[in-house]
Amino acid sequence: MTATTDGSTGATLPPRAAAASDTAITTPEAAGVREAAAHAARRATDFLLARQDAEGWWKGDLETNVTMDAEDLLLRQFLGILDESTAVAAAKFIRGEQREDGTWATFYGGPGELSTTIEAYVALRLAGDLPDAPHMAKASAWIRERGGIAAARVFTRIWLALFGWWKWEDLPELPPELIWFPTWMPLNIYDFGCWARQTIVPLTVVSAKRPVRPAPFPLDELHTDPADPNPAKPLAPVASWDGAFQRLDKALHQLRKIVPRGVRKAAMNAAARWIIERQENDGCWGGIQPPAVYSVIALHLLGYDLRHPVMREGLASLDRFAVWREDGARMIEACQSPVWDTCLATIALADAGLPADHPQLVRAADWMLGEEIVRPGDWAVKRPGLPPGGWAFEFHNDNYPDIDDTAEVALALRRVRHHDPERVDHAVGRAVRWNLGMQSKNGAWGAFDVDNTSPFPNRLPFCDFGEVIDPPSADVTAHVVEMLAAEGLAHDPRARRGIAWLLAEQEANGSWFGRWGVNYIYGTGSVVPALTAAGLPGSHPAIRRAVAWLEGVQNDDGGWGEDLRSYKYAEEWSGHGASTASQTAWALMALLAAGDKDSKAVERGVRWLADTQREDGTWDEPYFTGTGFPWDFSINYHLYRQVFPLTALGRYLHGDPFERPPLAKAGKALVEAQGV
Repeated sequence: MTATTDGSTGATLPPRAAAASDTAITTPEAAGVREAAAHAARRATDFLLARQDAEGWWKGDLETNVTMDAEDLLLRQFLGILDESTAVAAAKFIRGEQREDGTWATFYGGPGELSTTIEAYVALRLAGDLPDAPHMAKASAWIRERGGIAAARVFTRIWLALFGWWKWEDLPELPPELIWFPTWMPLNIYDFGCWARQTIVPLTVVSAKRPVRPAPFPLDELHTDPADPNPAKPLAPVASWDGAFQRLDKALHQLRKIVPRGVRKAAMNAAARWIIERQENDGCWGGIQPPAVYSVIALHLLGYDLRHPVMREGLASLDRFAVWREDGARMIEACQSPVWDTCLATIALADAGLPADHPQLVRAADWMLGEEIVRPGDWAVKRPGLPPGGWAFEFHNDNYPDIDDTAEVALALRRVRHHDPERVDHAVGRAVRWNLGMQSKNGAWGAFDVDNTSPFPNRLPFCDFGEVIDPPSADVTAHVVEMLAAEGLAHDPRARRGIAWLLAEQEANGSWFGRWGVNYIYGTGSVVPALTAAGLPGSHPAIRRAVAWLEGVQNDDGGWGEDLRSYKYAEEWSGHGASTASQTAWALMALLAAGDKDSKAVERGVRWLADTQREDGTWDEPYFTGTGFPWDFSINYHLYRQVFPLTALGRYLHGDPFERPPLAKAGKALVEAQGV
């Protein structure tokens, strides 16, 4: 590879440095660490191989918070299908997640959260828990102290409005005519991130219909003053964005009274068509629980009975989100992650030294190849001429492949010596072409859409439930750059734009923000390997700043950890938290990529992974290290604690896999032949 000047930054991208494994072990202590790492990697490999499904995929539980379980019960109560066994099992799980102070949090070890606590409390009431029971009285007292239902987020109050526990008039208006807004118009549905879009469209129907089912009990104990449950609040200044959108909402409430009935009915029918067209083959919507829940409610309100095929399959898909635990508790997953888990497991096993033609790696590759999405989805609204070719996160989600999964699947496939290499080449070529076509104008990549950066959706009074747009992020951009480097495209102008964006996004302390993982450790653990894969040397100032930051936040026990509070209080919490296996692995992956294999920080980190591994080859990780919406919605991917430590240990033992034949490849000719 010839050194090339990056015209965007003035930086020179030289050939890659020698792999970390080229450096010889020089001390007995280091040799002992290497032996411990090899033993840990063998046990972790055996554990992971034993957990592969016969079809070739892996999937760990995806744990979030009890609002998923509470809303599942509320949905069933609304539809009249809540049975006692489901209620008992869900209540057992919800009760088990309650904190000592009577509250529920959105992540392990986190503070009590008002809306989550309200929804959990109502779900337990549905399951038969009495309000004067000690655990319930403690929760309701805490809720009242924080302002009661009136202080909860909009989504929580929508659920309560379904049963008359809150007034629809006191909720933000969401007109179904939104479905007709053209894409050039502010606040059209494609201004929202795909997850928000899929939720908002059915909620426009719910908002228009304003249904109320008979409440099975009152909730006076959750109001600060039951006689005045929603005390008036002053509007923000008219010249502020908040004030402007509050007044817009008031105008929409008035507009509701004069919209012709035929116009509203036509808008709701258009929304219904949009919803039904996006139902997946397994009955779900987008492979995620919230849009499925609201879609079922909306269609039911429009006259679809529970025996209709769309409704029947939708409800069946929701049952598949249930994880039944050994103690009889029932946990609802917000989503399922087989594609993501499978590509990460394949990378981990290959990097740990499993032969590239190992039957289980080939089986995983076969399954991933079969999951490729080769038809247009919602992304084509912004990129109508772009040929498809990507992967989604879930079992079934053809409408919303994502850039992150597509990049990681391509990296995984390139690690496998498949019996049909031409098939792999073409699939990866399509993936590269699609990801390049999804580049945003600033040179970076978002998760699902192009240039999904409108400032308006986040301003709506309705949108207080978390991130509702999908701007480019450092971690997704890094994974795309790493994929392009593996395909011999590190010096392509589009890759260089991505590199320039990443360098410009580095925080002053040397880290990178992590949008889809917690947080700065994840961002840094994603970006440094990508930059070095693209040719930046370990001596580059950006890399050295990142290394210095990681070394500075290493815990005394040798591991790394970062609490989710870093999303809200970055200065105090950035890079700080109890050591976890996944976050320690991310830090090690960055340090190893930077060429610091023989550093004391790496030695201590590897030793921590080896020492904390359990006898069965696993690591314990109750902490949430995945991110849905920064701060608002957190995830514990149960497979993260396996795949990332194994990846880090493998790279410590064997170096970069793409520096080892037969995996070194250059797909540039194929990509160019396919017209990227």
